[in-house]
Amino acid sequence: MRQLIVDYLPFEVGPDQINEAMKENNGKLVVKGVLQRADTKNQNGRVYPKEILMREAKKYSEGFVKQKRAMGELDHPESSVVNLSNVSHNITDMNFNGDDLVGTVEILTTPSGNILRELFKNGIKLGISSRGMGSVESVNESGAQEVQDDFELIAFDFVSNPSTHGAFLYPMNESVDNNASVRDGKYGRVEAVINDIMRG
Repeated sequence: MRQLIVDYLPFEVGPDQINEAMKENNGKLVVKGVLQRADTKNQNGRVYPKEILMREAKKYSEGFVKQKRAMGELDHPESSVVNLSNVSHNITDMNFNGDDLVGTVEILTTPSGNILRELFKNGIKLGISSRGMGSVESVNESGAQEVQDDFELIAFDFVSNPSTHGAFLYPMNESVDNNASVRDGKYGRVEAVINDIMRG
């Protein structure tokens, strides 16, 4: 049975990285990192076979990325349709590095994009999440479920609860410290950041 399939990857960016990346990209925040990982069981217990993920990445790149319509949302909707009023970013490039599907993501100056940018500026650790339609089948006693050949990639969304280990996106600049970590206490500032943005 086909169903909505969503899977998450951690995504961590420091405030200094944000400022440097924006300077180097004419005021735009552009980040890069792992979007999805093939042939590895994620925290949702799912495995994406590489041949299926490669096929869908190629279709997505040709049909959406190259046409500047690879938009994603801030938070995961319950729908298979990208809601334009909640769009926060656009994927500008994606390719494979081994089993990792790596992407370059531009944070847009939309209301949701502005919230996303401010969360990053305040050191909030977020996840990137694939959204697609398809079916899964149990493959062994470990409880792993393999994504089947009917899978269709829809979008990548930013979320607060990642499921794939070790996948972080970083600002695009020459001096990025890819080992930067989130400072303690930042999660408590999420509500304050969103309130500041909403107040203008």
